[in-house]
Amino acid sequence: MFLADEKMSRVSIIIPTLNEAASLGRTLHCLSVLTPPAWEVLVIDGGSQDETVAIAQTAGAKVIVAEQAGRSIQMNRGAAIATGEVLCFLHADTLIPDDAIAVIVKTLADPAIACGGFISLMTGAETTRWSVSLHNYLKSYYAPLLFHPYRFWFKGLRLLFGDQVMFCRRSDFHNCGGFDPALSIMEEADLCLKLTRYGRIRQVNRVVQSSDRRVAKWGVWKATAIYAYIGFLWGIGVSATYLKRFYEDIR
Repeated sequence: MFLADEKMSRVSIIIPTLNEAASLGRTLHCLSVLTPPAWEVLVIDGGSQDETVAIAQTAGAKVIVAEQAGRSIQMNRGAAIATGEVLCFLHADTLIPDDAIAVIVKTLADPAIACGGFISLMTGAETTRWSVSLHNYLKSYYAPLLFHPYRFWFKGLRLLFGDQVMFCRRSDFHNCGGFDPALSIMEEADLCLKLTRYGRIRQVNRVVQSSDRRVAKWGVWKATAIYAYIGFLWGIGVSATYLKRFYEDIR
């Protein structure tokens, strides 16, 4: 039993990047003080033209340059080379608590749980986006209730999104096929649907801090409307290619 527990404490953190020099250094600093530490930190770069790769290398992360840009493709690449028993997918602009590894290991110690994620609090240099953060928290619960009530919601489905720092067992990730490389948006929610065959999806009662850069550019009302609109259209089967047009890249 000890050996099995020891293996499950090996958490590989996978960070997909593309021109994230403004945010990555702070994120990696948070990872440097994790207690216990991550098993490994993998930065999968999609061809950055700024100092992203240099920042990652200086911080001691293992940097892999993906053959093709695309968050799903990059995260799958990281999962393919990760050696930890648990995979944790982290955005380059998201800060996690110093005991995050312990929280992840404790959550997945329950065999009935297949995947977990944190509560994302959107923050900027001078503000916290309470209303948007609350909506995103509630969306993890009401979205599956609206669109998958009988097949999934009552079986423990919660839809998690990228800034919630998703984590799961490496074996389950590979068995379900990982992220759909054709998806350029909502890939995490799609993964949640696939992982429900192995257990429940849990949103743990702990907070991570994510950049509010989209909200800062769009404004609170527009951002909330876009998030809700994209979620609704995805729920009724609209293609990710169409949805991506509403979700511009912001650095």
